[in-house]
Formats: sequence, structure tokens, C-alpha cells
Amino acid sequence: MPKKIKLIIFDLDGTLVDAYQAVAASLNHALKSFGYPAIDDLTIKRSVGWGDKNLISKFVPAEDVDRVLSVYRSHHRSALKSGTKFLPGAKQVLVQLKNEGFKLAIASNRPSRFTHIILKHLDVQSHFAAVVCADQVGAPKPAPDCLDRILKTCRIGPEEALYVGDMTIDIETGKNAGVSTVGVITGSSTEEEIRSLNPNWIIYHISELRQVLEEFAK
Repeated sequence: MPKKIKLIIFDLDGTLVDAYQAVAASLNHALKSFGYPAIDDLTIKRSVGWGDKNLISKFVPAEDVDRVLSVYRSHHRSALKSGTKFLPGAKQVLVQLKNEGFKLAIASNRPSRFTHIILKHLDVQSHFAAVVCADQVGAPKPAPDCLDRILKTCRIGPEEALYVGDMTIDIETGKNAGVSTVGVITGSSTEEEIRSLNPNWIIYHISELRQVLEEFAK
């Protein structure tokens, strides 16, 4: 184990922020526009994390995906500003970690423009040394591309980084990049699903990340 973690990489949705209301509003608006039935909130929460095109693909036939996606994205720009908030304690954790000298980054399968809308809306863009989304790299999570880009940008080796996420896809991504993983049970995957992938740590609240960092320092 390294004696010091220098870089903490976060997933966004379900890890730092709750944007499920915005996703549900945009998805059901788009589905309604084409005569498809509404989807319940829990099903939507369990379906996110693989990018918005994959989300749409779960609910409409292939020939309609691009049309529905276009309406979804048009609606989502404004929905994010009213339907996104920090998960409890997340902003305090970011401020504390940044003040303590950790480099922070975001790795998300969200399109870049929507990720930056969220970060700007929540006024935390300046907290992150790197923000890398699936549309900026060759392959989305669980491929390691997003994390690899962040490590290169920050000039930090994988053994000095942590990846914190709420989904099984995040644990897979960290393992594929050789980065230690922290599963936080606040998002789309259940505790059982995350445990099945054997992350290095499991926490139940983002504030518990402090305990993980203390263990690294021992």
C-alpha cells in the first residue's frame, strides 16, 4: 500500500450529486413526445450510469433512439439546473480534501457539456484538476480510458490514486486502470452488487472517505 494518496477521482451522479430528478424529467418528457409510456423513478435510477444513449436504448426501439435522444438532450440542459443537488455532505468533503492538498478529479460517462453544466450550477468547477467524460476518450467506463487520461493529466501514478463511485461499473473501471476503488452506497447499484466486485473499500456515506484515507496513511 502506498503511504499517501495524492489524487482522488470521483464519479459524479450518485456519488457526489443527485441528478435523478433531472434525468427522470428529461427522459419522460422525451418519451412522451414520441408516445412512449412514462418510466418510474426507481427504474430510471437503476438504469443510469452507462451514458445517455444507452439509457434511451433501454426504453425505445433502435430506430427511435437518436430522435428521442435529441429531445432528451435539448430538455436536459435546463432540467439539470433545477433538478440537481449535492448529495448530503459531498460539498463539504470536496472543500476539505482540496484544502488538505489532495488533487481532485471527475470521471463520468455523462456527456461533457452536461457534466460541466452540473459543476457550474453547483459552483465547484475550480475544485477539480481534471474532468474527463466518456465523449473525450476512446471508450467509456468500464474501460480505463477516463482514468488513464486523468492520471496522465495530473502526472500521478495509479498507486497514488483512489476512484470513488456508486456503481459496479465504477469498481470495474478502477480495477481496469489499476486504481484502488471505493464503493459508496448512495446511488444506482445495491450494496450486494458492489460487494460482488470486491472493491478495496465500501462506505455508506461520502464523509466516510476520511476513514479510508487514514487507513492508507497507516
